Amino acid sequence: MALYLVQHGRNLPKDQDPDQPLATEGRDETHRIAVAAAKLELPLGLIQHSPKTRARQTAEIFAEQLGPKQGIQEREGIKALDDVVPVAGEAGQARDLMLVGHQPFMGRLATYLTTGFQDPAIIAFENGGIVCLDLDEKSGSWYIRWTLLPSVVPQSGA
Repeated sequence: MALYLVQHGRNLPKDQDPDQPLATEGRDETHRIAVAAAKLELPLGLIQHSPKTRARQTAEIFAEQLGPKQGIQEREGIKALDDVVPVAGEAGQARDLMLVGHQPFMGRLATYLTTGFQDPAIIAFENGGIVCLDLDEKSGSWYIRWTLLPSVVPQSGA
């Protein structure tokens, strides 16, 4: 059972566009990570994203490449400063779910699921990157299975 955590791709600054959509670089990096992830043939059921434009756009790029069985949907509770505890409580029930949201929420969620604490962060997220957590069903413990980050995946596509 995998939980894929994604920080939205790089976005335009608020002074350029109040909605802060993805910048060209953000679209390109996110697409590169999505193509690399598609090569892994991930079993993906659903992609949920925050209501912010940049998160929706990031989710759409991943959906194009990964074809989640249940599509994509907007959800509340995964914005930058939201409480991670409610989402963590649902995580064990979701199968092969990708959440596309914001920092510091994503880092705090990964840390909370794996350690029981929200700080200090145990992993550095990158815009457009994926952190895959998995649940050891025997022990009931979450662990980091792998990451795909723009700084690691080559420009040529993986």
